[in-house]
Amino acid sequence: MYYFLLLFSGWLFATNPLPHNSDDSAKKMIEAANQFLSLVDESDTQQVTFDFETDERTNWNFLPMTGERKGLALRDMTHEQRVALHKLLQTALSTEGYLKVTAIQQLERLLGELENRPDYRNPGFYYLSIFGEPSLEGAWGWRFEGHHLSLNFSMVNGQIAGSPAFLGTNPGRVHESVFSGLEVLSTEIRLARQLMMLLSEDQREKAIIAEKAPREIITGNSRVAMLDAFEGLSFKELDNDQQDLLVLLLSTYIHNMEADLASAQLKRIKDSGLENLYFAWAGSLHDGEAHYYRIHGPNLLIEYDNTQNNANHVHSIWRDLDNDFGRDYLRQHYEHSDHNHD
Repeated sequence: MYYFLLLFSGWLFATNPLPHNSDDSAKKMIEAANQFLSLVDESDTQQVTFDFETDERTNWNFLPMTGERKGLALRDMTHEQRVALHKLLQTALSTEGYLKVTAIQQLERLLGELENRPDYRNPGFYYLSIFGEPSLEGAWGWRFEGHHLSLNFSMVNGQIAGSPAFLGTNPGRVHESVFSGLEVLSTEIRLARQLMMLLSEDQREKAIIAEKAPREIITGNSRVAMLDAFEGLSFKELDNDQQDLLVLLLSTYIHNMEADLASAQLKRIKDSGLENLYFAWAGSLHDGEAHYYRIHGPNLLIEYDNTQNNANHVHSIWRDLDNDFGRDYLRQHYEHSDHNHD
């Protein structure tokens, strides 16, 4: 099985990746967004739609914000609107990514039961916002967000950016109820631990940047993510098997997205140089104890943190440091347009 995974990771980064950001994928997303908009009345339109240039587009948050978050809430949608929303999600996510997203929502129902706060922990408190007019020309975007979830998609002349993408789970691993044993983000930590176990003592000493894990992902919900320096163990310091495993861990995050979108992001990472990636760990290597890791490159930052609730509360984030919210695509668009933008 392990050998198969390594072969799979090599295929993901093959010299000739699958075509990416095809017109077909973009058209499906546009069609799904417009289908949703066709189902909303005037009052709902005011809730769900915003100008593309609005400051709200980059105002993302993964905390529970009952009554404060912008957009149209799932609980306020009709059956037809919910069906249209799920079709929109399916144009942006792989099957695995879609299952993770819907499972994260349902964990709110479980939290409501465990905490006896069903009105606060509610899977209906996830919100859709659409920025601009869905079209192959120009720029538009959309966000689906709630507790432990923030998916941000931006399209510029048919090119799709899919970050920031935040996924979190509480419980990280369910220990009670009919969902006992469920661990939505299990692969993300299993592969990271396998990588740490493959490291030599000297490599592991370099990879561990702190004995204590930070309580939260370091970049939080910043609109522009950045870290002061690369830390940990560089890709160049890994042997072939270790490199393959790091690539496989990386691809676990990227392949939450639809195939064309994932292929485009993988190409961006490859073009910036796999040799420029760094892997860093903080905290304990033991299950049930606080831990953190990140993958950091010129245009990539992945953070994973599990420290709260006795290390059973996961936060993870994928960010494109150049192209969050489609910034790189927008820069290219504005450079070749007649419009002036700050």
